Amino acid sequence: MSIVELPSRWPEREISADEWARYERHIGEILAAFGMDLDTPGTQDTPRRFLRAMFDATAGYDGDPKLRTAFPSERPEGVTGRHSQIVEGPIAFFSLCEHHALPFHGVAHIAYVADGEILGISKLTRLVRLYARRFTVQERLGEQIADALVGLVSPHGVAVHLEAAHLCTQMRGVEEEGSRTVTTFWRGLYDEDADLRREFLEQVRAHRAR
Repeated sequence: MSIVELPSRWPEREISADEWARYERHIGEILAAFGMDLDTPGTQDTPRRFLRAMFDATAGYDGDPKLRTAFPSERPEGVTGRHSQIVEGPIAFFSLCEHHALPFHGVAHIAYVADGEILGISKLTRLVRLYARRFTVQERLGEQIADALVGLVSPHGVAVHLEAAHLCTQMRGVEEEGSRTVTTFWRGLYDEDADLRREFLEQVRAHRAR
């Protein structure tokens, strides 16, 4: 079971005012070359807004110190809880494909079988968005979520299910409308127990049907 160690202190992205101004000029040149008129009231600040939107959409690189809050599992003595799933979802996420810097978006479902500690429910949403708000691919996103959850509370098992639409296939290339990519990732007990996997996927389907 591979484990991702979350850093004790996240590096902050620091961009000076001069750098921001230079980036805005470059973005303005590109947008103008592609046909945008930057001299209208609605577009004259578009390069600045675009840069800010991209910076906010990649906030996952700044980390989230609140993820480190864990609680005792409160399990009675002598009960292993090896088949007591904690399932959360759907968790909406938005990300940027590293191949074209175009968005992909969808929902995540996460489950884990706790050992000695559990995370607050909101921390699972924070965990998804920590890695989603980066330039990435769906496959890596799921692996990072699963491994980070292992690193945070050392559960008996982890399951991650992602379903997303990718604008890089819908806006360009094959222009495939309506398709969605589904990926699943297993750690620990979920890798070993088909019944546990089946129960998790049934929960995902039930949530999706609501």
